[in-house]
Formats: sequence, C-alpha cells, structure tokens
Amino acid sequence: MIAAAGGELLPPPNHLAIIMDGNGRWASARGLPRVAGHRKGAEAVRAAIRAAEKLGIRYLTLYSFSSENWKRPADEVDDLMGLLRLYLKREIKELHQNGVRVRIIGNRARLAPDIQTLIQDAEKMTAGNPGLTVVIALSYGAREEIVLAVKDMLAAGLDPASIDEAAISRRLFTTDIPDPDLILRTSGEQRLSNFLLWQSAYSELMFIDTLWPDFGEADMERVVSDYRKRERRYGGR
Repeated sequence: MIAAAGGELLPPPNHLAIIMDGNGRWASARGLPRVAGHRKGAEAVRAAIRAAEKLGIRYLTLYSFSSENWKRPADEVDDLMGLLRLYLKREIKELHQNGVRVRIIGNRARLAPDIQTLIQDAEKMTAGNPGLTVVIALSYGAREEIVLAVKDMLAAGLDPASIDEAAISRRLFTTDIPDPDLILRTSGEQRLSNFLLWQSAYSELMFIDTLWPDFGEADMERVVSDYRKRERRYGGR
C-alpha cells in the first residue's frame, strides 16, 4: 500500500489488528463479574467480523489472550478458556459457511489438549476459504515470538551473514500473514502490550476510548474512515 497523495483517500486497511481492551472495566462499571465483560466482548467480536467483511478488510487480527494473561487469577483464566471452547465449537461453522478463514497465532503448548484439537480442526476446516482471514492471537507474546524465531535460526545452523529481515519474518507465527496496516486499541489505553512488535514497524496506530464490549459496526466504520485520511510514508517523503 502506498501513501495517499493529492488529497486522495487511502483504501481500507488490508490488515487491521485490534487490541480488544476494556472487558473488565465494562463489567466493573455495571457491578458484574469480569466474565460478564468477556461474554459481552465475544459479541463485539462478531460485530467486528461483520463490519470488516463489509468494509473490504482482508485480514482481521484479534488479540484475545496474551502470554502475560496466564498470570491472571486461575478462575478468570478458566472462564476465558471456557469461552474460547464455546467460541471454537459454536462460531467456526458459521464463519466457515460465510467463507471466513480462521488462523490462530501464539504458543499453543500452554493450552489444554482439547483446545489445541479444536484449533487444529478450525484451521483445517476453513483453510481453503477465500474471504476474510480472522487471526486470533491466543497465548501470544511478541517478545516470545521473536525469541522462538531466533532459537529456530540457531537450531538450523544458519550463517549469521544470511540472516536478514525476511529470514526472521519466515519464522514468526505470522509467516504468511501481511503486516498490519493499522493497529487499534480500545478503552483509552495507549500501548501495544507486547502485540505484533516486529510486524508493527510501520503500522498506523489508533487509540479510542470505547470499551471493547461497546464496540460495534459504527465504531469500525469511524476507525476505517479515520485511517483512510492518513498519509503513510514508510520513512520516505
């Protein structure tokens, strides 16, 4: 994608990545348990997928559970894993029928065996679909991702002189996924939180105050409209 010129608008982002933040605060503001916020957040995921399809986005990456989230209280982690199981069992068939491809990125070794199986089944079922690719970042940490890539290069005995950006990119979880054009974070927080650090070198960043459970199609339309007015130089003039 090139920068907008002469007042022309950019096309919609080919790849939008979202840090879905604010589930806990949404629940706390209503006197509800945190799991209620996570459940409402799952509804916002559906709305985001529908909106992405309508707006012509080809890749939608959702930061659903970070490598640091394992430090949360056990009961909250259990609730999140339970919601994940439900999502993988109930939603994937509908996504498949709509031509959506599903990818999961992250360290799967820490996930329960049944969840690993559900992930494999979801990816296999939707692998040939031509529509929107939904990438779920699960048990994901960007620093760990880079460390694993370095270990893989060392194990392969690569000559240091042969190591370049492409050699590293090929060994990341996102090896066949284009870098994000735009990274969005909801809830007003303004940080990347160990998300796609390598891939976001030239991504546009956007932070909005809306809590994730309140995010809807109208919000997605505003985000894309804002992005299209930007100018991308990639370090040039």
